[in-house]
Amino acid sequence: MSRVKIAVQGIFVADLAFRSHRMPAPGESVIGRSYGIGPGGKASNQAVAAARAGAEVALIARLGRDSFAEMARALFVREGVIDAHVGSDDEAPTGAAAITVDETTGENAIVVVPGASGRLSTGDIDAAAARIAASDIFMTQLETPPEISAYGLRLARTQGVRTIFNPAPAAEIAADLYALADFFTPNESEAAALAGHPVGSLAEAEAAAASFLSRGVGTAIITLGARGAVVRGPGFNGHVPPFDIGRAVDTTGAGDAYNGALAVAIAEGMPLERALRFAAAAGAVAVTTVGTAEAMPRRDAVERLLAGG
Repeated sequence: MSRVKIAVQGIFVADLAFRSHRMPAPGESVIGRSYGIGPGGKASNQAVAAARAGAEVALIARLGRDSFAEMARALFVREGVIDAHVGSDDEAPTGAAAITVDETTGENAIVVVPGASGRLSTGDIDAAAARIAASDIFMTQLETPPEISAYGLRLARTQGVRTIFNPAPAAEIAADLYALADFFTPNESEAAALAGHPVGSLAEAEAAAASFLSRGVGTAIITLGARGAVVRGPGFNGHVPPFDIGRAVDTTGAGDAYNGALAVAIAEGMPLERALRFAAAAGAVAVTTVGTAEAMPRRDAVERLLAGG
């Protein structure tokens, strides 16, 4: 079978990750145990995840002209991510993210500065129109301005390309943007912010998913971490249970692994329930490894977990 094609629009950032025995409270300093610098950014991570799952992947983004950009280009070469539409910006640096990881729980807190990728323009997306049109799935997030996300989704739709909209981090979005999402994939906190009510239980997640469908979303997939996912749409309605992988080491890239794998599974024509299990397995494998791009799982690891390994 020929490889499916995925186009991902968004950002690359360099992740500066700090690990400590617990998260600091506001105004508090704690002594950390380790730190590291590596590749990150939701779009870049999702592109790597999709490539490792077997797709031909093109990224639409911007970098500065600095050492972090060199890190990005090396990653794309190593992972086989097509970077023909990753531009170089002379006026802004490559983005960066500060990540604090609680070693006890694996939970994290993140501050993202998009840098050059935050200057992604409609012209950049137009230049990638042929690549988008040739794709099986187009995927974007909210680390670039919402109007840029909307522009990419709209262009993909006009070309008949199915879309995945991962509204992360949560931000106010125009009402007509929901209808551009064939698959809408917020996590618990993002769903709560967008729905306007808590998503602390499965029933509340179901209510949020129903509200997204009423706004025009094709299929709403609310990921709930260790509690699995709640899904509402024409292909599946129900709760997708999580995989038991023991203690999470680092949850930072789990959502990106999930979305990248979901894009590949849908593009390959898997029935939605099976595609959701494939994505859940990818997210579960990701939390067993420290880092973000480095934690994106390879397909054989995902399939081993699906098979009970």
